[in-house]
Parts: sequence; structure tokens; C-alpha cells
Amino acid sequence: MKIVHLLVAILFVLFAYWQINDPDPIGWIVIYLGVSLVAIRAFSGRESMTLALAGSAAAFFGIVLLVPDFVSWLTGGMPTITGSMQAESPHIELVREFLGFFLAGIAYALYFRKAVKKNTCFESTESRNGL
Repeated sequence: MKIVHLLVAILFVLFAYWQINDPDPIGWIVIYLGVSLVAIRAFSGRESMTLALAGSAAAFFGIVLLVPDFVSWLTGGMPTITGSMQAESPHIELVREFLGFFLAGIAYALYFRKAVKKNTCFESTESRNGL
């Protein structure tokens, strides 16, 4: 499982790197590097429930803001969003951002769940041992 954490960390560092030339890079770099940090902490056995929860909340908020644009894209016949790295149409950037929030949100949520599970297991072990 440790290799998965490293792969997630590397993947999201790459996502952050690819945002450098984006018109709004700072927020995306923070979101993606946050996932990398959570993954690295999980790799080292020090899950970060707070960071994972904050990241999940931020990603969920972003998803909620972009749902209307995503639905519009779906109902508009799902025109391609992969033609070039430049967003010629507004839907390209909005759908890519929705998917970015979605991927980061899934990662944050899974790491939050892992941290909660580890914390719950630790507390259960302590209570069984009378600690």
C-alpha cells in the first residue's frame, strides 16, 4: 500500500506542476500539493485527518460551484475538452476544473476515511486494553 501513497503523491505533484502556466495557478497548486502532502504523510504512517478534511471540504465546495457548468457541458453533447492545452471555449476550462476538483476530492476523502479508520482502530485497541 505504501507504493500507492507514493504514486498518488507524485501524480498530484505533477498536477500541481502542470498548473504553473494556468491563468489561476495558486489555488490549484495548493489543492494538488495538499493531496501530495496528505499522501506523503500516509506513506510515513502519520495520517493527517485535519488536512484531508479541509481538502475534502475545499474540493466539495469547488465541485458544487461548477456543477451547473458541468451539467451544461453534459447536456450540450459533451464537446471535447482534450483538443489542446489552451481553453478555446469556456466549457473546456470549467469542465477541466470540475474534474480536477473531483479527482482531488476523491483523494482527500479516501485519505480522510483512512485517517478516521486508523484513529478509530487505535482508540478501540486502547479501550480494549484498559488504557
